[in-house]
Amino acid sequence: MSTLTLDLGKQTGWSILTDGVIKSGSKSFHGSRFSGGGMCFLNFRNWLNSLKDISVVYFEEVRRHLGTDAAHCYGGFLAVLSAWCEEHHVPYQGVNVKTIKRFIAGNGNASKSEVIEAVKEKGGSPRDDNEGDALALMFYVMNFSKDFYILEIP
Repeated sequence: MSTLTLDLGKQTGWSILTDGVIKSGSKSFHGSRFSGGGMCFLNFRNWLNSLKDISVVYFEEVRRHLGTDAAHCYGGFLAVLSAWCEEHHVPYQGVNVKTIKRFIAGNGNASKSEVIEAVKEKGGSPRDDNEGDALALMFYVMNFSKDFYILEIP
């Protein structure tokens, strides 16, 4: 069984903890100019369906967006994620962004680069800020759960 953490968006950061090993990445759900507006959400659902043995999902809970498009996009991904979790009987929980930043970088208003540096100090190697956020959330979850032990980060 695996734990999945997500930084939701058209460029979704993800990390999966299975048997003490973390795998992570950043997945694009941007459509082409020929795809309909809902294709990013269908592609996200198909990606979730491709994951195996997910036992729990944590996601970055964003309470404020700088733009309307970002808010709509986040809401769509959150709707797909929560429906997918309900359908597959997978518990899910949001964690406030400031809480994650305070844990990983010591400051609830930490910048993207500060979060990435803090994740690197814990042994992660994020390729972008989305993967960095997913890894920061994974480290947060592992810190506050007695069920998780990290053995290695590939």
